Amino acid sequence: MNDGFELDLRNAEGEMDVPDDYDGDVTLGVLDGTTPDEEWLAEVDDGSVLFLAVEGDLNELAAGFAGDVKEAGGSLVHFREFLVVAPPGVDVDAERL
Repeated sequence: MNDGFELDLRNAEGEMDVPDDYDGDVTLGVLDGTTPDEEWLAEVDDGSVLFLAVEGDLNELAAGFAGDVKEAGGSLVHFREFLVVAPPGVDVDAERL
């Protein structure tokens, strides 16, 4: 019996329930320090939700954009090895965590 859990993110964006009036996208990526903070901020400013696999120290890797996202009214949720970053007006429900 396979006790492991395999998560296939290739089709994740297409499977998410997104309201019809939502203009942003869901961006899947890796937070490992190779993408400039300005690129992550630009995605969020454009209304995208980031779903980032964290490879390294989360506090260090997100330090360059987390404060700006929070100041603008967005949210950041750390879930397992992932960071979900949502722009203002997009609620990330973490009640079940």
